[in-house]
Amino acid sequence: MPKVLIVSDTHGLTDKVIEIKERHQHEVDAMIHCGDSELAYASEELEGFYYAKGNCDFEPEMENEQVVPVGNIKILVVHGHLHQIKSTLLPLSYRAEEVGAQIACFGHSHMAGAEKVNGKLLINPGSAREPRDHKEPSYAILEWQSNDKISLQYYHVNGEPMPELRMETSLAAEN
Repeated sequence: MPKVLIVSDTHGLTDKVIEIKERHQHEVDAMIHCGDSELAYASEELEGFYYAKGNCDFEPEMENEQVVPVGNIKILVVHGHLHQIKSTLLPLSYRAEEVGAQIACFGHSHMAGAEKVNGKLLINPGSAREPRDHKEPSYAILEWQSNDKISLQYYHVNGEPMPELRMETSLAAEN
């Protein structure tokens, strides 16, 4: 069962990023950071993460997007500031379609949430430092058995699951 750790908008946090990484790195198949870490590209904190450059990142080696294959699924990783995510998720869903991704992970708004748009699952893990939609800083773990059974669980940065922020869905074609 593939599993993916998703974090975003850590804005200079170092200890918490290391804690989250150490807590989950041996149980996940991929680690994704959706940008605005404000850390060096080669920092210990970001080692092992697929990373998308955010609007507060200035390292020239960072890329604006990555396509990450995990198991039978392709995941588009962006920050979101280049896709107008504060207004609409349509440009992000179109970009996921263009690159052949079934899932897109993004940050930028500091608001945890997930939504299906045009058959694509779009995931924002919230902010591990400065959440705007609730008090708790968060990250997420995505896992699946098949395209029919996808689960997304949000966690407080201290590692406690946030039961009110859980989603069960499917990537199977809708009829």
